[in-house]
Amino acid sequence: MARVIFENVTKQYAGGGGASAAVQDLNMEVQDQEFLVLVGPSGCGKSTAMRMGAGLEEISGGRIIIGDRVVNDLPPKDRDVAMVFQSYALYPHMTVRDNLAYPLKLRKVPKVEREQRVREAARVLDIEQFLDRKPKALSGGQRQRVALGRAIVRNADVFLMDEPLSNLDAKLRVQTRAELIKLHERVQTTTIYVTHDQVEAMTMGDRIAVMNKGVIQQLGSPQQLYEDPRNVFVAGFVGSPPMNLVPAPVVDAGGSSLTAGFRPEHVHIANGAGDSVRFSAKVDNVEYLGDEQLIHALVKETRIIAKLPPDRTIEVGEDTTFAVPRQNLYLFDAETQERVN
Repeated sequence: MARVIFENVTKQYAGGGGASAAVQDLNMEVQDQEFLVLVGPSGCGKSTAMRMGAGLEEISGGRIIIGDRVVNDLPPKDRDVAMVFQSYALYPHMTVRDNLAYPLKLRKVPKVEREQRVREAARVLDIEQFLDRKPKALSGGQRQRVALGRAIVRNADVFLMDEPLSNLDAKLRVQTRAELIKLHERVQTTTIYVTHDQVEAMTMGDRIAVMNKGVIQQLGSPQQLYEDPRNVFVAGFVGSPPMNLVPAPVVDAGGSSLTAGFRPEHVHIANGAGDSVRFSAKVDNVEYLGDEQLIHALVKETRIIAKLPPDRTIEVGEDTTFAVPRQNLYLFDAETQERVN
């Protein structure tokens, strides 16, 4: 087992207009046995950060430490990390057993030990019944479990997973997500998991690092990111549906305009007194979801979403007064995008 440390890690690519930074001054420590998720939109630098950890990308500056070794100059095979990719990367002409055993064969692990480790990985992932099949005879979820098994058999210090569930359909993604959580509880291997899906991040990570434009915007537990976002980007990225963000009709003492943020579940129809902020909005669309309904409305030019009980009748085109309790209101500096008290 091992912890992984990124110290001031930078990755720059040379281009026609000069060098551009894919990752800027990345500082992050992944604790031993922790499941840490790197999340952010496409192009934010999360996969580049993980590939640098694996040794598949050279770093432009800083240090990467795995366990007690600085690994900057070590090739991937000497870093004791196992990777799982979006594509399953299975050998189609090999059986599941041979696919699982292949990385051990390359390391000249004795045959008896190879078979023992393959069977143990297959048992952990519940794919023992598929050992003699070839990948084409498996479903997408089963193939992904084989890809995970190939990482497990290596007994690596660190697992690096790059969007491993993105090729699965929605139902299978949820199922495999739960299997991955159980797997981590069982093997307790330090894991860095990359995804653009914030629902995956919130449900899987011990901690989450939210990235944008090559920079970590905030690192913390799922609850910390949801309840205490540091800036507008994190507030709008974490949560499904995301936080509503509207220009606030106030100016603070320093003269800076503010942006008000509030979660869809904290919006209700205004009625009676109470310590709430009220505003008028025109209902644009209603999504009935059985146990709740999502009300899409316009506050002047800004679209918001409210989560309401399913029995509340709201008509499209209706002008409605909504309210948000003051304790559920977030304020951000409109210029710096940072949270203010």
